[in-house]
Amino acid sequence: MTSLDSVLVFDKDGVRLTVEDAVATVTLTNPEKRNAQSPALWRALVEAGRSLPGSVRVVVLRGEGKSFSAGLDRQAFTPEGFDGEPSFLDLARGSDEDLDAVIAEYQEAFTWWRRSDIVSIAAVQGHAIGAGFQLALACDLRVVAEDVQFAMRETSLGLVPDLTGTHPLVGLVGYARALEICATGRFVHAQEAERIGLANIAVPGDELDATVRDLSAALLAAPRDAVIETKALLQGASDRSYDAQRTAERAAQARRLRDLAGIGD
Repeated sequence: MTSLDSVLVFDKDGVRLTVEDAVATVTLTNPEKRNAQSPALWRALVEAGRSLPGSVRVVVLRGEGKSFSAGLDRQAFTPEGFDGEPSFLDLARGSDEDLDAVIAEYQEAFTWWRRSDIVSIAAVQGHAIGAGFQLALACDLRVVAEDVQFAMRETSLGLVPDLTGTHPLVGLVGYARALEICATGRFVHAQEAERIGLANIAVPGDELDATVRDLSAALLAAPRDAVIETKALLQGASDRSYDAQRTAERAAQARRLRDLAGIGD
């Protein structure tokens, strides 16, 4: 639902972007199809990321209706595909370079959510299947309703999760659990999602929006630059050695102290 105080930035191809002060909301707006995804929707998500005002610090991703996103629109697998788009069968017949370029373009819709200058929150209810699961994984944080159903169905269809979901999934739940979830395609419900670290918070469905608002307010309470530096430290921690992380902490703290003292660059 759009607040009376929010500003509509755009609304097209199943994606609506609104901004209210330091919080932007990206809403999937095709509840009749359970917010199924398509290349047009992915391009709109990319545009949403590029359209964020510099004042935005928190981005909330949500889906209208009973489901967050039931995944890729099955029309993608038909011979005709989507109007004006190459079908997946046509893409498969192309060169390795062309196929790689198209998938890379699709992935762009899933990459900007982890930018260091924002914190992104997925508010997830109902189905979050395949591409929907990966879109929730693209965000920094996940708040889920008690009826949530995560599933990675790509393997069951003879495919792999290729929309950037494998890296965050392994980071959140570990390799063995991620492999089991992906290879079986089974559902992960709210209680398990919270227990294994897939969800930050699980709440009754009628409390989802209020919980996300409270979390957004808590994230905005700290100074922006401190959050940006902390997020960058945490994002890079798994790729650094213990000593390299100590060095990164010192450098970040030096920047913060100089800034607070008014002697930054």
